[in-house]
Amino acid sequence: MGEIARIMPADARRKVTAGEALLVCAYENEELCGRMMLEGAIFLGQFRSRLDKLDRGVEIVFYCA
Repeated sequence: MGEIARIMPADARRKVTAGEALLVCAYENEELCGRMMLEGAIFLGQFRSRLDKLDRGVEIVFYCA
């Protein structure tokens, strides 16, 4: 596993918008995540269900607020 790096919000937005990164709400609770959902993000459960289909070249950005 690689090092976990922090990313600035503007950089995350640029990467997600450009299709270079996948934005994932890190909360287990979808109700809580739904209240804090950022544009372009997916729920943690959705992320887990897509793991086997993810492009290994796409950066994954987890967030919690």
